[in-house]
Amino acid sequence: MISVIAKAKVAKVASIKMSALTTELKNRALKAIAENIWREREKILEANQRDLFAAKSLAAKGRYSEPFVRRLKLDKGKLRNIVDMISSVEALEEPVGKTEYAIELDESLELYRVTSPIGVIGVIFESRPDVLPQIAALCLKSGNATIMKGGSEAKNSIQGLYSVISKATKNAGVPEGWIQLLHDRSEVRELLKLDNFVDLIVPRGSNSFVKYIQSNTKIPVLGHSEGVCHIYVDVKADLKKAVEICYDSKVQYPSVCNAVDALLIHREIAERFLPLVSDRYGKAGVEIRGCKESVKILKNRAKQATANDWGTEYLDLIVAIKIVDSLDEAIDFINAHSSHHTDAIVTEDVNTASRFVRETDSSSVICNASTRFSDGYRYGLGAEVGISTGKIHARGPTGLEGLTIYKYYLIGSGQIVRDYVGTDSKKFTHCRLSKNWNDKMKEMSKRD
Repeated sequence: MISVIAKAKVAKVASIKMSALTTELKNRALKAIAENIWREREKILEANQRDLFAAKSLAAKGRYSEPFVRRLKLDKGKLRNIVDMISSVEALEEPVGKTEYAIELDESLELYRVTSPIGVIGVIFESRPDVLPQIAALCLKSGNATIMKGGSEAKNSIQGLYSVISKATKNAGVPEGWIQLLHDRSEVRELLKLDNFVDLIVPRGSNSFVKYIQSNTKIPVLGHSEGVCHIYVDVKADLKKAVEICYDSKVQYPSVCNAVDALLIHREIAERFLPLVSDRYGKAGVEIRGCKESVKILKNRAKQATANDWGTEYLDLIVAIKIVDSLDEAIDFINAHSSHHTDAIVTEDVNTASRFVRETDSSSVICNASTRFSDGYRYGLGAEVGISTGKIHARGPTGLEGLTIYKYYLIGSGQIVRDYVGTDSKKFTHCRLSKNWNDKMKEMSKRD
């Protein structure tokens, strides 16, 4: 069995080669991945059925929850979505080699800031096997190597997808070893020690899982520990619109991080709105846990919330409801109890909407739409490696741009610093340049 450090060394070497791949080669490889996943769909689904059978057996014994098992399942519809996602990444603009900043320091001394891959991305995820092709596609397009470890509950599905991806990309000419797979939980601890080889860790899983990763590595970590999402229904909300938004945000897919967990309802509309939304929720089997006032209005349709319900990510058909007196109270409550993932407002008042989106301290703030839109694919990013609630490097759904960094390229013609120091020194011009790095390369090649 190949050691973790050996795999990391191979990935590091491959990452250097990955940074120089052409857009054409990367897109050809992505197309091959999509075609091969669909061609091998029956084998992948057979492998997934083995995982599901084992998971359902453990769920019957109380080891796994029903939402956990749902996230594990693949079907033809999900595989079609995976193929479409990979195709959407293929269609995205090349993220590497873009000039972000160009300036002349002096005549024939030019500085360019150009996007480049991060290097080696370690990805550790639980339950959802579709994470593997999603992140693999983003890493490939952004020129990064990746080392992945999925949950043991999805081992057959993950191995099936990994085999298809590694074979397709090898045949397309992608450097061998660009994608590596870990198998045992003990290997995660080894990976977290490899800050000399791994440049970024992306954890996808439970709150406790992500916090464990963050606490046990020197490698930068991109991600969020949980998604506690709110919707504030304002006094000037369109109630019909609000019911549909609250329903979709909870019921469309309850076991994901951007599903709503708590509704904040303005007092002046509570008696009209709560029966409407509870009727809609009731048909879907949603359990409502409300504050004293909302329970009084809803009676037997809601149970009393406890202090633990405020700030809880349910990942299930459960929602907390609180009545508030004002926009200020709603914003203060969200900033205190949210995980800064995704929070929303329903209102027809533009000034209220403007204040909410500016003052709510979350990575995605939504007005008059479902929280479920907070997603890399839906945001037009092609896909996402995860959602970051941090404020450094990347925030919110993180796609290709979040997997690139930049380098400074300084091109001179023999200048030395000594000439720019002292009373009679040369002066910097610091003039912005309209050309980009590619223009500079063409200019230099003509001279040669």
